Amino acid sequence: MKYIESKKNDEIKNVIKLSATKNIKKTGTYVVEGFHLVREADLNNEEFVSLYVTTPNVGDRLVKKYHEIATEISTEVATAISETKNNQGIFAVIKINQPEEISSLSGQWVFLDNVQDPGNVGTIVRTADAAGFAGVISSPNSADFFQSKVQRAMQGSQFHLPIYKMNLDEAIDLAKDSGLHVYGSEVNSEAVPYNEIQKSDNFALIMGNEANGMSQDLLDQTDDNVYIPILGKAESLNVAIAAGILMYGLKGI
Repeated sequence: MKYIESKKNDEIKNVIKLSATKNIKKTGTYVVEGFHLVREADLNNEEFVSLYVTTPNVGDRLVKKYHEIATEISTEVATAISETKNNQGIFAVIKINQPEEISSLSGQWVFLDNVQDPGNVGTIVRTADAAGFAGVISSPNSADFFQSKVQRAMQGSQFHLPIYKMNLDEAIDLAKDSGLHVYGSEVNSEAVPYNEIQKSDNFALIMGNEANGMSQDLLDQTDDNVYIPILGKAESLNVAIAAGILMYGLKGI
């Protein structure tokens, strides 16, 4: 196994560049960090491009499995690659396993309309996974699924259900053509409390931007609009919390 000591090494510089969305898109690869995410990637048969480990982790069983593409790195290099304060000394570069096109939808889906916060995007994906949803589609201007902060919030759920990025006008058309009922999430005169909606096995739920909610253009295309009653004095709910309530509520769980 080769050893890289300096963070100025060209190979390491390229790994560090994968913190930027433009480089993730350019290479079709991204970095997963920490034993949990690396093991989840392995368990779900993701395609590993390379593996980087600090000296204490060289003997790990997972490292031995990928010995041919593994590189031992110094703690200085690990710190340079990591986007966490205390890294675990293991990083994998893996290929994005995301179909470029989707022709139909079935089951329950979440659509994200300009959801900007990485933690919110990741939490919604993780909750969709926990709630047994079929997948998540985000608009191009939402936080990128493969950012490190989104990954940490997803906790490996990106390996369990399909995640797509596409224009939501197209996603809504696809949902309706597939026979899915499309719900918006906005408080207005036409909105209905989510717990009064008839439960369905096939629907798409759209969650809007943290500050501005859903765009009017998308609201004009929904079949129904639902909201969560606020019983206390809070002005609103965090979008990830709201998504969780609605996902479980609309499923009737």
